[in-house]
Amino acid sequence: MKKITVVGSLNMDLVVNVEKMPKVGQTVIGSNFKEVPGGKGANQAVAMARLNGKVNMIGKVGQDGFGKELLNSLKKDKVNVEYVKEEKNISSGVAMITVNEDADNSIVVAPGANYELKEDDIDNCIDVIKESDIVVVQLEVPIDTVRYTLQKSKKLNKYTILNPAPAVKLGDEIIKNVDLLTPNETELEILSGIEIKKDEDILDAAKALMNKGVKELIVTLGSKGALYINKDMNKMYKAYKVNAVDTTAAGDSFTGAVAVSLANQENIDKAIDFASKVGALSVTKEGAQSSLPYLEDVINFKGVND
Repeated sequence: MKKITVVGSLNMDLVVNVEKMPKVGQTVIGSNFKEVPGGKGANQAVAMARLNGKVNMIGKVGQDGFGKELLNSLKKDKVNVEYVKEEKNISSGVAMITVNEDADNSIVVAPGANYELKEDDIDNCIDVIKESDIVVVQLEVPIDTVRYTLQKSKKLNKYTILNPAPAVKLGDEIIKNVDLLTPNETELEILSGIEIKKDEDILDAAKALMNKGVKELIVTLGSKGALYINKDMNKMYKAYKVNAVDTTAAGDSFTGAVAVSLANQENIDKAIDFASKVGALSVTKEGAQSSLPYLEDVINFKGVND
């Protein structure tokens, strides 16, 4: 199997369930409060490790209780945390997550140490990137660090995956160094500047990004499935039907699963089908890393995607 390095965030997720999302100025009574290790980078690394991927993590936590818990959680799942540094005088990242009865979520992130991951840190970890085959990044660390990571990775001829969340407009110097982009519809709209009202708009938005250098895209469409697009073709993949409980880490599990399949040198059909199963399983449990399935769960999954 090829080696994967994830460059990204580690957060402690503070999760509370509510019947309905509060409106501005409204207080609602929640239930079922939990502390769950999360952060898009760490979620994807754990997703990969639980699917038997060989994964390194580059990131930062604070020298606090949450930081220790986050590192221990990654170690438990056999993610290599040698390149996750503990930063003094700043808190670890925290995400406050509200989940309603329809399994929709609302998230506020306080980045903390994640925003201390700088270009120098990437240079200090360059050896592990050199030893890797695939480099995966998201957008919960500074944009300059994302840009630099992708630039360095492409110079080293690595296959790069960008999960563009949380969505922001990105410069062409970032886009041109992305091999595989894994946005949802909202993220695709923000990245491309093209309003998406119908299926054809998705293709137009994808083409606009490919014209800037992206080689291929997998656009995740929730319960509708996923759309794969490259310069020669596009293909729709149906989602597996499950009873969703919490969608918090669905996108992270999907991207992680795609990376592992590609590391196993599977073709894109198998990679997306595998990732669709992983994503479906992840929404049947609450929390971020607590919801991520193991390879055995995926092998035994008997989902329907008619």
